[in-house]
Formats: sequence, structure tokens, C-alpha cells
Amino acid sequence: MKAGFDHTEVIENIRARKDALGKELIILTHHYQRKEIVDLGDFVGDSFELSRKAASDSACRHIVFCGVHFMAESAAILAKPRQIVQIPNEHAGCWMASMADSVIVESAWNQISDVMGKERLVPVVYMNSDADLKAFCGTHGGTVCTSSNAQKAVRWAFEVGDKILFFPDQHLGRNVGHDLGLKADEMIVWSPDKPLGGNTPEAVRAAKMILWDGYCLVHTRFSVEQIEKMRSEFPGARIIVHPECTREVVAASDACGSTSYIVKYVQEAPAGSTIVIGTEINLINRLSLQYPEKKIMDLNNSLCPNMFKINLGNLLWILENLGDVNVVTVPDDIKADAKLALDRMLSLA
Repeated sequence: MKAGFDHTEVIENIRARKDALGKELIILTHHYQRKEIVDLGDFVGDSFELSRKAASDSACRHIVFCGVHFMAESAAILAKPRQIVQIPNEHAGCWMASMADSVIVESAWNQISDVMGKERLVPVVYMNSDADLKAFCGTHGGTVCTSSNAQKAVRWAFEVGDKILFFPDQHLGRNVGHDLGLKADEMIVWSPDKPLGGNTPEAVRAAKMILWDGYCLVHTRFSVEQIEKMRSEFPGARIIVHPECTREVVAASDACGSTSYIVKYVQEAPAGSTIVIGTEINLINRLSLQYPEKKIMDLNNSLCPNMFKINLGNLLWILENLGDVNVVTVPDDIKADAKLALDRMLSLA
């Protein structure tokens, strides 16, 4: 937001436009948005919850998605024909999503299939991905998952197949595989810049989960050393982290779960609790303000700069230009195939 903007006036203008549009407008805000954006939203949640909201709200005509681009794309895929999806800043992308694209995933799929066949190979793509990768999963019998329902998605995939290609976040995949009882040597990492992902044919055949070499820059900033330091300074603290953290960090914590899980964990903790959280700092700051009777601290100050690109100024700008700027669209063929995968995900809820 530009220096010199009067926040009060901007907020009043946003609220006035919301009031004028009524049910024709819905503003969806991700948990990692700054507080002033969340306060103006109609619904706050993680990507799974927001996808369901986008799919179920038939009254609105305009959906403004305050999150990163892949989330707005998913809303556009699920939106009704009369609905228009816009994002306040079209440059709010996702580094993890950019670590995989349809060309290199198709190449990996073909290489794996050449080694072991593809009849029982199932792709599972994390929500943090572009629409064409969701479409890939749709056409290849796979599904989408989020950090909220990843275990359900992986269980489902093992019911319909023997081996999973999980992308683009290796850490979420490894944590889910661990929680479902897979051994470490049953999960291999696929490095897209190496032949056969850097693996031997024998390793590919033996693996139950093939994990894409992708990661979240926000959640890989946390370390076991940081956990040990907080435990030393606050012996009674409980430490909860997001499943995009490394396996070592998750193993050293007291609890692990999606953003919605973290919110619920804090809500249900008794007054006087000390909770250290390893996730995006905007969520932690809001929880600290919301629950002053509890001591809420960050494991490490980790900001998502892409989420931070959404601000009051560009939110107002979108509301002043509804239907005209930063409209998020998906080609019909990609949309149809991606919807197959998203529908499979939503059916797991």
C-alpha cells in the first residue's frame, strides 16, 4: 500500500462497496493474510475451506480471493458460470507451486511408467499448484489434497492404486506417509532435473510414495534447534507446527496440523497456556491478539511475501473495478479436467 494512504478512509470505502453489493460479493481471505484484510473478509480459512466455500456459494456473482494465485484459480474452476473470480494482486504467486509444471510432471510420469507401468500409479497433487497440474491429476485418475485432508487423499489413492506420485511438496508427502505407517525407504524423492529423478529403477519399483522435490520457503525456515531453544526458555510450552515443515521438525514438535488445525488447537487450549507455533507469522500475530489470556509465540518469524502482496489499497482497487481487472480464468479444457480432481478431493471431506 502506498505511503500516505488514509487507512480509515480506505476501510470505510471498502465497507461501503461491500454493503452496496450485499450477497452479490464475497471476499475470501486466507489465514495468512494480514489482520486488516481478514477483518474485511466474509470468510477466513485454509485453502480446503475456501475451496468448499467457493464451490457452495451460489448467491454471489463476484468472488474476490485474498490469497495467492493458485487459490483463486481453484475458485475459478469451481465457480458457477455466472460468477467472476478476481485477485487483488495478480503477482501474488507461490514459490512452491512454481517448483512443478505440467511438462516436467508429465516427463516424470512417463519415466516412472516406463519402469513399473502406470495402471496402478496414482497422482496426488497438493492444492499449492497450478490448474494444469490439477487437470493432469483429473485425467490420470488422481486427486488434489490440502494440508487438511492429505491423509484422506493418500489413503484413497492407496485404495485405487499401489504407488503414489505426490507433488509438489515433499515434506507434506513424507509427513503423511510417516503418519500412515510407511517406512522411510518406502518414500523416495524425485528431483526433476535428474534422470529418473535421481533414483535407480529398483528404488522406483520398491517405493510406495514418490515425493516431488518441492518445498515451502515459509515452513522450511523452522529448525529443530529453534524448537530446542524455545523448550529451554519456556519449559511448559506446547509446540505446534505445520505439516509442510521437515520431518525432523515435525518429530520434535508436540503437534502438527493444517492452519485450521492450528487455529482450533489454540482455541481449545486452556487459559494460561504457552503455545509456540511454526507457521506464517500473520496467523500467529492474529491468534495472539485474539487470545490474550494465552501466551502465543512464533517459533521463528516467517513471513510469506506473496500473501503480503494483498493489501487494503489493491483490495479497494478490485472492488472499484469488479469484473474488469485481475480476473482469474482457466481454459475450459483445463477447467473440466481439474474439476474432476477437485471434485474427488471435495468428496473426501
